[in-house]
Amino acid sequence: MMMTTADDIKRLREETSCGVIDCKKALEEAKGDFAKAKELLRKRGLEMAAKKGDRAAKEGRVEAYIHNGNKIGVVIEVNCETDFVARNEDFCQFTRDLALHIAAMNPKYIRKEDVPAEILGKEHDKDAYIKAHCLLSQAYVKDPGKSIQDLLNELVAKIGENIVVGRFVRFKVGE
Repeated sequence: MMMTTADDIKRLREETSCGVIDCKKALEEAKGDFAKAKELLRKRGLEMAAKKGDRAAKEGRVEAYIHNGNKIGVVIEVNCETDFVARNEDFCQFTRDLALHIAAMNPKYIRKEDVPAEILGKEHDKDAYIKAHCLLSQAYVKDPGKSIQDLLNELVAKIGENIVVGRFVRFKVGE
């Protein structure tokens, strides 16, 4: 069996933002293979997000973002379970990043379930429409290899609380 070093754990932790114990377990399970360990942590994050998905998220934060030039503005509400998490720096950074993403990508809906059936019915490529217009399905503007849902799942796994995008509004001068 391969020994997992503190440097390996530190590197995986820096790359994934997961806890030390989770990183150590993933590296041991993956026998030192970083790519495999990252995939294990991602899957565990999805499982954790699914388990926490039915918990009430009645706290949270409203974030505002005004783009340079004052032509585009976003106000977003992101909910969590406790006011402690609402003040957590990772949570606050997530809400700022989400507001910036919305300013840049102009989603119309939060999730695919929010798209009215009559609108989706008119589309030839429903999946492409969902990826273009649903916030959680969009590729993250700062890291197109991840969707907003991936980002959300990572944060839920890291913080350990249910986190939900409540609502948002995007303003653009002249629209």
